[in-house]
Amino acid sequence: MKKILVVFGTRPEAIKMAVLAKELSQSFSTKICVTGQHREMLDQVLDVFEVKPDYDLNIMNSKNDLCDITGLILNGVRDVLKDFKPDFVLVHGDTTTALSAATAAFYQQIPVAHIEAGLRTYNLNSPFPEEFNRRVISLISTYHFAPTNLAKKNLLKELKLEDNIYVTGNTVVDSLQKIVEKYKNVNFKDRIVRKLSFLNSKNSKNSKIPKIILVTGHRRESFGKGFKGICHALKEIALNYPDIKVVYPVHLNPNVSVVVNDILSKIDNVYLIPPLDYVSFVKLMNISYLILTDSGGIQEEATSLGKPVLVMRDTTERPEAIEFGVIKLVGTNKESIVSEATTLLEDENKYLSMAKSSNIYGDGHSNVRIRKILEKIV
Repeated sequence: MKKILVVFGTRPEAIKMAVLAKELSQSFSTKICVTGQHREMLDQVLDVFEVKPDYDLNIMNSKNDLCDITGLILNGVRDVLKDFKPDFVLVHGDTTTALSAATAAFYQQIPVAHIEAGLRTYNLNSPFPEEFNRRVISLISTYHFAPTNLAKKNLLKELKLEDNIYVTGNTVVDSLQKIVEKYKNVNFKDRIVRKLSFLNSKNSKNSKIPKIILVTGHRRESFGKGFKGICHALKEIALNYPDIKVVYPVHLNPNVSVVVNDILSKIDNVYLIPPLDYVSFVKLMNISYLILTDSGGIQEEATSLGKPVLVMRDTTERPEAIEFGVIKLVGTNKESIVSEATTLLEDENKYLSMAKSSNIYGDGHSNVRIRKILEKIV
């Protein structure tokens, strides 16, 4: 039986790779290596999907920068490869974990299969360092599992062999559908009610949920001026619409949390809460009226759920949803964010034109496709 090593280290990677690893174990000797690039948030996802890693590098501490993380993962994965001796290494997306693991495999001449390959902004500084990471991983990889036809076209433009490119959809949709189905009868209020007091009324089970604007933000390129623009925009929206509830699970990075708390902590209808476990976050997305984010994965998930998204970035590597009309780029400029959010809060027709679900990023069968393709490859 051929051996596959699946490597991931962040919460988004775990969401997109944990279920895939289980699927691959039906046909291959599959082991999981986690790096711990996101420790607490990673562990939450592993628990949800009932995945136990075979190797845990546990590299992260608060003082590590990108150079530290890269070096620790490169050396740690090298040792795992020597121990397990896999026939393939699977990495996902554009993280420092993915870049370092792919490099370690390349140095030992082990074929790399890249999940979620071909996403591009063609701006090395946006998102940073992810755009650099994903381009380098494409150079290293032998097999490219592209989520969409546009991602495949990007790889072909870079002269990747067409026979080694496979359009599979995005595995995030598989995971999202599993969570929605598994927890459909679980009262989400019981999971997050302590963090969101407006859900904690005497008649909370029967009371109407107010309009919720769900916010996430963590991009490095927005540190400083960008986050101040985002937070001042959220402040103005909240003050203009006191009946709207702005819910912001704040990233643990102090470059984010300090600015967010300084500007938004004293506004009554802004709820700054710790990062949620994945199940609660999916539930919260599902009841939100509008989502403001700089996350790539949330663009995919919200599109599948039919939630309009304002992307607080200047670029996106997922333009398919823009073309479909369900997300808009608004950058980090205060006036732009406020203007677009105001339009969606006041113009029902424009809101409804964006509030439509789509399977442009996947149909829930990506994991099976990837397994079957790898079976044919070997």
